[in-house]
Amino acid sequence: MSTIDSLYCTLIHNVRNNDEGIPTVTSREQDRVEENVSAIYSEFISDMDIEPIPILMREKHKRFLIKGIQHLNSCFECLDSSRPWLCYWIIHSLQLLGETPPATLIEDVSAFLGQCQSPHGGFGGGPEQLPHLACTYAAVNVLCLLGTQTAYDVIDRPKLQEFMHRCHQGDGSFIMHEGGEVDIRGAYCAASVAGLTNLYTESLFDNTGEWLSRCQTYEGGFAGMPGLEAHGGYTFCGLAALILLDRPSLCDVDRLLSWVAHRQCKHEGGFQGRTNKLVDGCYSFWQGACFPLIYQILSNNNDPAVDSNAWLFHQGALQEYILICCQHYGGGLIDKPGKYRDYYHTCYCLSGLSVAQNSKSKASLGNENVECFNDIGKVHPLHNINPEAAYKAMKYFNQQEIPKVSTFL
Repeated sequence: MSTIDSLYCTLIHNVRNNDEGIPTVTSREQDRVEENVSAIYSEFISDMDIEPIPILMREKHKRFLIKGIQHLNSCFECLDSSRPWLCYWIIHSLQLLGETPPATLIEDVSAFLGQCQSPHGGFGGGPEQLPHLACTYAAVNVLCLLGTQTAYDVIDRPKLQEFMHRCHQGDGSFIMHEGGEVDIRGAYCAASVAGLTNLYTESLFDNTGEWLSRCQTYEGGFAGMPGLEAHGGYTFCGLAALILLDRPSLCDVDRLLSWVAHRQCKHEGGFQGRTNKLVDGCYSFWQGACFPLIYQILSNNNDPAVDSNAWLFHQGALQEYILICCQHYGGGLIDKPGKYRDYYHTCYCLSGLSVAQNSKSKASLGNENVECFNDIGKVHPLHNINPEAAYKAMKYFNQQEIPKVSTFL
């Protein structure tokens, strides 16, 4: 529970970027962002006598999301190959806000995702599109969120396993689609899908743990491939995949913790994706969700750094950035002040808000009047879906045999 005096945004007036007298394009962009954020925080502080705690605009966000699941205008044509993702971003966000999908929506979305499934296994970005591991991850997450047998049975598990085997490479990496690029996201998407649908086999992930460990950089985060720059989204994928594969010992957790902790921006309170980059609301999840995973690894190792009540970042500061700077007045959430709202940032801002609220000790911003109103649902930090939905799906699929894959794929 927070009080006015403990709000992070009241304490950061002098915590600003220091370019050490050598301004660059990057430092000037950072200065502009800090000025925008500072103006918004100052306006909030000046109105504290009216509204002392930032409030989640729950109903506005719901309306924005419900409208999107019913109809999208022509400006979304650029996402025609990401339609399972749109379903995931919207349905996951609605469930976080406490909105249960009606039966008709569950049936319609399940049927649509069935049309996105390739006869050769995996899901594409739309009907009759090539299967892709990222779209497969999104589709499987949605079907698990819907949680009906009809939804589960959309997934052709034998064909899905064959598709993932075709994406698996000899060095342990995964290509995102047949003939496509190697990317750490592929390993994570495959591991997450396999974990939810009981498709894990040693052969499917042969050498994958070792390949993932080579993606960890000298900074401590993970890159998209060995030898590239550490990045927030890739770091979550690398860490989560190692845990899903039961290989967390292959991660240098101390270096990782140092890197990800330093990605929380001192002035804004949100996270940046890479060193010397700007704050972005989506990293509220991609960086923020690393902390529960790191917490579990450290706890298993009886590390004294673990606090039994909190994650190892400033949870209040992240919640303030999301609730004060990232809520669009018309509903939906944004990257940073001045940006447009969209379903992607709505999903990952809310997912990050959930992570920040739900440490071992409840950490929601609020007082006795608004704390419960700001509370949203929990997320499974490995899959980013409702934990009960994840466990229910795993229970269902674990009752089924793991398909045998042909050696002549």
